[in-house]
Amino acid sequence: MTLSARSLRSDAARNRELLLAAAEEEFAKRGMDASIADIARRAGVAKGTVFRHFATKEELVAVVVGGHFVSLSAVAGNLLESADPTGALLEFLTVAAEQLQHQDLVFLQAVTEGDSTVTECRNQLHARTNALVDRAQEAGGIRSDVTGSDILLILCALVHTVGLRTEQTPDSWRRHLTILFDGLRPQGASPLPGPAPERL
Repeated sequence: MTLSARSLRSDAARNRELLLAAAEEEFAKRGMDASIADIARRAGVAKGTVFRHFATKEELVAVVVGGHFVSLSAVAGNLLESADPTGALLEFLTVAAEQLQHQDLVFLQAVTEGDSTVTECRNQLHARTNALVDRAQEAGGIRSDVTGSDILLILCALVHTVGLRTEQTPDSWRRHLTILFDGLRPQGASPLPGPAPERL
């Protein structure tokens, strides 16, 4: 590969990263009303550059959402090797909340329903979250009737709490994570009403 070809490939990769970061910011700010022009402007590239990377806005949304699933799956996968299964589950929730605290993009998932790549990424996240839960339950660290879907719903609630923080209490969500996680412990647990939630 020539130097100029490598430079072009490097520029394209950098533009793609800029576009994904800009898309997250715009979607977090404006939801699906965010336009391709707004995203291009924030990324500092021409509108046509967006379409060279992503054919439609829906494809861009799918890449953003899929990227979040992949990132969280990687965290969960690494923690499956932990010698402390219960601590690993708590760390997963902590790291996930830290990653998601700047952009709550859960609402974008509805736009990606039916996208095969996003579905595959989400399935992997569910599988690894279930595995974290299974290990913590086998270690006696959390109640036996909790599911991976429960954990992901708790994460959604935690991300919402993160969004309510103030400048005076930027880490207040950690207090609520402790409250939520203590509710997962088996000591003094009451039977859970109703069926377990379906997969998100």
